[in-house]
Amino acid sequence: MSAPRPPGQLLSILGLGFGLAGAVGGTIGAGILRTPGLVAAQLPDPGLVLGAWLLGGLYALLGALCVAELAASQPRAGGWYVFAEQAFGRWAGFLVGWTDWLAHCIGLAWVATTVGDYGAALLPPQLALQPLAPQAIALLSLVVFMAIQLRGVRAGSASQELLSLVKAVAFLALVLACFLLPLPDAVGANPAGQAGAALLGPEAWSALLLPAVLALQGVITTYDGWASPVYFAEEFSDPSRDLPRSLIGGVLAVLVLYLLINGALLHVLPIEQLARSSLPAADAARLLVGPIGGQVITAVALVSLLGLINTEVMAAPRILYGLSRDGLFPGFTAEVNAGGTPVAALLLTTGAAALLVLGGSFDRLLGMGAFLYVCLPLAGIAAQLVLRWRQPQLPRPFRTWAFPLPPLLVAVVSVAFLIGDLAGDAQDGLLALGLVLAGAPLLLLSRPASAATPAAGSAHPPDSPGT
Repeated sequence: MSAPRPPGQLLSILGLGFGLAGAVGGTIGAGILRTPGLVAAQLPDPGLVLGAWLLGGLYALLGALCVAELAASQPRAGGWYVFAEQAFGRWAGFLVGWTDWLAHCIGLAWVATTVGDYGAALLPPQLALQPLAPQAIALLSLVVFMAIQLRGVRAGSASQELLSLVKAVAFLALVLACFLLPLPDAVGANPAGQAGAALLGPEAWSALLLPAVLALQGVITTYDGWASPVYFAEEFSDPSRDLPRSLIGGVLAVLVLYLLINGALLHVLPIEQLARSSLPAADAARLLVGPIGGQVITAVALVSLLGLINTEVMAAPRILYGLSRDGLFPGFTAEVNAGGTPVAALLLTTGAAALLVLGGSFDRLLGMGAFLYVCLPLAGIAAQLVLRWRQPQLPRPFRTWAFPLPPLLVAVVSVAFLIGDLAGDAQDGLLALGLVLAGAPLLLLSRPASAATPAAGSAHPPDSPGT
């Protein structure tokens, strides 16, 4: 039996089961219930629709191969901050960490608000009509998962594994229902052959370029979240083995599930109906089991979103903890309770998300958050390329296959997405950059680098320039 960790430190007790649950739970949300319709609207052929989901999964897999190397070589708490600080220095590391935390708070508030909307839809009519019901449910979900995390990392990991399992079973049940239940007489087979034949001409293929890009944007966004295990890198008992397996295995599991879900929807809904549907999973369920199908899908979405809340509430405090312990954030956020939870960081995260929920309007915040989420993986990929060049001697228990091809491919796609995001919504992008730079004064409240406590397993002391 290993000796207990001194108080005030994270607990290294997580394993592959939690890593897979974190990757799956951090990725699969309500988006997969909605995005298939958006993709089908751009690509009017079942083969092309499934191809888009396959390509999006392969892109996520390339990212997982890159991040697996970084996380296994630097198993420290803090997420993307760890890699940026090591490659580019403390100032860049702080900006990446601050950006990551802001993006988590925005995402957490949006997911909680969506939970409120779905939860209110399942309430009895007399309660659902109350104007504050969705907001109250959203805040309650934040409080419940904060309370679970306050109990410690064991409670948080157990809830993550349970919610991810329930989520996977619910989606697999949906897939089986689509394939096994008899279809109504009005539903015919998808005319895949006819649609495909129309797309063989050069003019048709060239006309598909822009729709394909738009479809892939939706697909890749739906895969976002696969990197969740890196936030807990320091808490794995065997990070060099379990982190790469969690990241790669998690992406592969999500890829298979997404292909199954889209195949099931295409089996039930004609491609034209799928393309017109704003919530195709609910439409398919209603066709198969009647009006109750809509409520069933609402319940499935609710379970998916609860798993996301648990992941976000658990991960975001680790960002502040890593920044604080390395002297880049006020020191009180590095305080950890006996269960291994950074309490002050957890309270700050939950409080910020609750304020955003109470604020109500998310259009501008979501535009800013989307910009931030594109920047973060790009910072990680850039860090990998720089560290391979500057620190070739750094121990790397896992090395990215076919390097440097995967990081270069991911970087090209990420830059293209960033340019597209700025071109489509420059105002939100600039506001997001302003929000990032607004965190700079927090460095004045942080401890000097020499006063920071070295991180366990850190490749250099906190006062190193990180190059």
